[in-house]
Amino acid sequence: MCGITGFYSFNTATAKTVANVQQSNQKLTQRGPDSGDIFVSENIALGHRRLSIIDTSNHAAQPMKDKSQRYVIVFNGEIFNFKELSTRYLKEYWQKNGGAQSGSDTEVLLGLLIEYGVKCLEWLHGFFAFSFLDTETGKMIIARDPFGKKPLLYHLTKDSFAFSSEMKSLLEWNVPRKLNYSVLHQYLQLNYIPQPQSMIDNVLKIKPGHFMILGKNGLENYQAFYTAKCKPEQYGNLTYEEAKKELVTKMDASVQERMISDVPLGAFLSGGIDSSVIVAMASRYTPKLNTFSVGYKDNKFFDETQYAQLVAKKYDTNHHVFSLSNDDFLEHLNGVLDYIDEPFADSSALPVYILSHFTRKHVTVALSGDGADEVFSGYNKHAAEWKMRQNSLPKTLVKLGAPLWKALPHSRNNKITNLFRQLDRFAKGANLSAKERYWRWASFNTVAGASKLLHPNVLRQVDFPLMETEKQIILSAIKSDDFNEVLLTDVNLVLLSDMLVKVDMMSMANSIEVRSPFLDKRVVDFAFGLPSEYKIDGTMKKKIVQDAFRELLPAELYNRPKHGFEIPLLDWFRKELWGLINDDLLEKNFVAQQGIFDVTAIENLKLKLKSNNPEDSHATVWALIVFQYWWKKYIA
Repeated sequence: MCGITGFYSFNTATAKTVANVQQSNQKLTQRGPDSGDIFVSENIALGHRRLSIIDTSNHAAQPMKDKSQRYVIVFNGEIFNFKELSTRYLKEYWQKNGGAQSGSDTEVLLGLLIEYGVKCLEWLHGFFAFSFLDTETGKMIIARDPFGKKPLLYHLTKDSFAFSSEMKSLLEWNVPRKLNYSVLHQYLQLNYIPQPQSMIDNVLKIKPGHFMILGKNGLENYQAFYTAKCKPEQYGNLTYEEAKKELVTKMDASVQERMISDVPLGAFLSGGIDSSVIVAMASRYTPKLNTFSVGYKDNKFFDETQYAQLVAKKYDTNHHVFSLSNDDFLEHLNGVLDYIDEPFADSSALPVYILSHFTRKHVTVALSGDGADEVFSGYNKHAAEWKMRQNSLPKTLVKLGAPLWKALPHSRNNKITNLFRQLDRFAKGANLSAKERYWRWASFNTVAGASKLLHPNVLRQVDFPLMETEKQIILSAIKSDDFNEVLLTDVNLVLLSDMLVKVDMMSMANSIEVRSPFLDKRVVDFAFGLPSEYKIDGTMKKKIVQDAFRELLPAELYNRPKHGFEIPLLDWFRKELWGLINDDLLEKNFVAQQGIFDVTAIENLKLKLKSNNPEDSHATVWALIVFQYWWKKYIA
């Protein structure tokens, strides 16, 4: 796991910019604290920061060149099947070149690209972002893994191409720091930025499962090598019992591959089904597996460490519980805000940051259950959408009660007001199309609500037709009654732009690699080849995952509410963080001078925050705080 950066000048006008490689590379130190180096030619520069995982010797250092010195690669990620690929495809290559010089997956990937070009991308099991350069022809291949676990941002002009693992590093290539107000509007709806867009104008993310080919005159090709698709006919002939067995087999292979490491390895263990499945299977291959949980001293309702302890005991893991108070969480808040180099307001980033921080004291690699909810249908919104598609009495009753749910107080702060909030959202969703309902339930704010927050001068610069086009591209998978289409949309939006961004960013802030067995291509392809009723019905979410591994897990893990990481933002904003809001980041005069947000709307939002009916105001305030902190650091 590492960080990469690079610059390709297409003419003399930008050639001097290659000298910025040291500054750009240095910004990636937390991603790669073990070492760093650069490659520089007249018009191309590549930088690499290394977090040593496989073959920690200097033989595996990057930028890596082949024996002829013609080819160079900078690579971020892991190729778990690299030994198999080496044996199968590179026998003659090694014979010609006197054998491998390291035991690294980087050298195998370099050889595959030399021998087979982009064709080899479909053979890779793992996650990656890399740049491969042929110094003789000037051809450069840039690629990103199938689900976008590893980030890769770029800035392309007629004169140059710059790329990096992080925005803070990319900006060192003299990228203009101009805000994209259309993206800001979407951010205020979702609390994160839907890819491939970014908050900086003309900075994009390479799409998952895509590669670029660049030459001396610019971009030559940009296309997909992998796309997740709904193929219910692929495994639709399997009985449910057969499908369960096949899932266990595929997950076992995925977990086993991800146990490869030359540094200490462990697993996150939340107490939920997904992480417990990973621990149960990983324990087959590592005795006394290190496992890690975050507990909540001040909020026992959201503390799931008792369930994690049950799994740890069953599999005799070396279990670590970090039991934290609200003060402990607040202590790490600045660490999160400091590392975020593009606005991202999923508040569960904070516990992921803390979990990664404490886990890094024991291991360098951690397995996680990420991806299972999106691929196999594990969210409450999935249950709501399933109910919405049934002609049931409860659905009718909730719709009839719409005026009441709207009038009652809404807040996530306690069970009753949260129920009213959910009923109101359900009732409003009942009157929308499947696509529009999905977008509304994925959002914290409506289009109108986001518009009210922006200064009129900024609002005039929002390209609403373009935003609608981008939204419809995201929602394009939803076109029939197949529930798999909803899950595929989650993979393309929520997983890509929220969940994976959160885990990558917060783990890399602490120099720890996170591996996700549920996001093996073979597992995901299998999941989208199953009938949707194998995943969700009227009684159970993530049905096949729960049933397939039931015998491996403690019975207490079943039939209990899904909590996830919850942060008491509302309480903090009303107390400990009120000064940060009212006297600093959202201070009235500062907002007015800044000229991005509408002063009256911000003042009304602060009043809403302290009212008896706060609704989701705390989520919007958090999005604004994150943006303001970022704006002060990178734009002002």
